[in-house]
Amino acid sequence: MKTVLLSVGTELLMGQTANTNVVYLSQELNLLGVDVLYHYTVGDNPERLKKLIKLAYRDCDLIITTGGLGPTQDDLTKEIVCEVHGDKLVVHQESLKNLKKMFRKMNKPVTENNYKQANMPSRAKVFDNDQGTAPGFALETDGKIAICMPGPPREMKAMYQRRVKSFLEDRADSVLFFRDIRTFGIGESQLETTMLPLINGQTNPTYATYAKEGESFLRVAAKSIDLVAAQKLVDDKLPEIYNLIGEYIYSIEGENLPTVVGKLLIENNISISCAESCTGGLFASTLIDVPGISRVFDRGIVTYSNRAKMEELGVLSETLDKYGAVSKETAKEMSEGLAKKTGSNLCISVTGVAGPEGGTTKKPVGLSYIGLTYMNQTKVIEEQMRNVNRKWNRNRAMLTMMNAIYRLIRGDK
Repeated sequence: MKTVLLSVGTELLMGQTANTNVVYLSQELNLLGVDVLYHYTVGDNPERLKKLIKLAYRDCDLIITTGGLGPTQDDLTKEIVCEVHGDKLVVHQESLKNLKKMFRKMNKPVTENNYKQANMPSRAKVFDNDQGTAPGFALETDGKIAICMPGPPREMKAMYQRRVKSFLEDRADSVLFFRDIRTFGIGESQLETTMLPLINGQTNPTYATYAKEGESFLRVAAKSIDLVAAQKLVDDKLPEIYNLIGEYIYSIEGENLPTVVGKLLIENNISISCAESCTGGLFASTLIDVPGISRVFDRGIVTYSNRAKMEELGVLSETLDKYGAVSKETAKEMSEGLAKKTGSNLCISVTGVAGPEGGTTKKPVGLSYIGLTYMNQTKVIEEQMRNVNRKWNRNRAMLTMMNAIYRLIRGDK
């Protein structure tokens, strides 16, 4: 089904409320094989709403609205949808009963304007609202379907999962399966270029590349009559995908890099400690988001100043004087000093220039050195990031640390 998501509410246009409903519904509908072609947002204006509905039906078979089902005078979604479909509003007795029950629970009287929420199109399939007072509904005319749900995300999500989803599943002619293949170390443009042998001939499955915070993702999606068949279409392409970009892939399950690394550390029972300078604790705080990481994570030390590097990690003053805090020599002594201090199987350190100031010709902003001490051996990785901003540089350094650990445990060179 070709679909439009139509969000109703002046507060959305004014930026007073973030429109999270369209994100949620787009993701859910894609899993059902429902094609979302457009996102429309309109204020609480009946004429504009009517125009958009008519416009949407030119290209699409299904309109899903959120918002405008409340008790106030500017809540007119139901009335306009009913008008466009040539239907009339009538009292829906079950909704009226539920409305009164809801107000009794709240120990409040039903105000006159609330009664209008029990009015429904005469031909509608009504969806009860377990989380609020405004029911939703589906109305079909000549193959065109409107599904109307309340705007508050908590109410909308509950209604979708408990009622609307099964309504759509009964009408869907296909299902979608996709894999979010996550990579590190390759930019989006290079990823797309490398994937062109598959992208240029794509039919089913299809391929799309995305970039986010220093990483690149490849989404591979296929449609079929059932989930098993759709997954097979995707997974049959995995050997070709690995042949093209396998050296950059760290997950085909959509997991982020810290999660993958955390699980590897836990599964292999590798204890870890970290010493951070330019990232300021970001590595440690990100790693501890992984459930169960306490089994292997010993400690994280932020050694931001030269004094801290010497006192906490035993970095030599001569090293700092000769090579500077941002150097492979300092990174090496940081991780080795941490290993002596903690006895952890794996110790990792980072020192760099996060910016926006502090860079020089020889050591520009975005330069970082990462030291890894593992199995009594130490190696140092030099990374020169493009200078986006301080936050991006710190995050990129953290991800580079995670990637270094991932490659180390996997035995990659």
